[in-house]
Amino acid sequence: METMVRPSNGFLSALSPDDYELIGPHLRTVDLPHDAVLVETGKTLKRAYFPHRGVISLVVELAKGERVQVAMIGRDSLLGTLSIMGDADALNTAIVLVPGVASMVDLDRLRIAADQSSTLRTLLTRHGLAVYVQAQQTAGCSAAHPVESRLSRCLLQTHDLSGDSRLLLTQETMAQMIGARRNSVSLVATSLQQANFIHYSRGHIQIVNLDGLRQTACECYATVKAQYDRLLGAR
Repeated sequence: METMVRPSNGFLSALSPDDYELIGPHLRTVDLPHDAVLVETGKTLKRAYFPHRGVISLVVELAKGERVQVAMIGRDSLLGTLSIMGDADALNTAIVLVPGVASMVDLDRLRIAADQSSTLRTLLTRHGLAVYVQAQQTAGCSAAHPVESRLSRCLLQTHDLSGDSRLLLTQETMAQMIGARRNSVSLVATSLQQANFIHYSRGHIQIVNLDGLRQTACECYATVKAQYDRLLGAR
């Protein structure tokens, strides 16, 4: 039997040949346009997304219209684990933070495959736990760490998840990512640019010094990365 070429996504790459055979023929490639809303809080997620490039932001929407990011999903994981393992209604709004490309499969098809394979169910559970770990750490980070450390952490995580050092992030988006005021983000972004860690102009960010950002980032970056490596295997 001819071996199917797998898309460049960490979850899909980790599947055994038998598990991949359950969903591989049903995958479709789709674009992830910037700011596209993949599902809204309380709505039913109908498709799972496996990014090859790009980053999906999971956000909480507050009563006054504010959005606060709680986790990100990139090329190492998928959007849809929590809907398979629990309530089909989305717990967060999912928005494309960094544009890219993804494989997509109907969630019902993935659910059927998971019912047929205990190893696939185990992998889905581990990816769901990884998202939970990130959300839990983000909550603690927002409460305890300064804006500069939080922004450095988010830039590093976005770089890791997208595989790109050039990012399209406005001040408003960065404020949403770390739960801070826009003017605070502006001051910190200027500080990081003066330190020559990033180049920033009109929403375009180029990361030029990863080591510098790591030194500025809070402990949460390393903590989440270590947990991801434990749950999903080293990235």
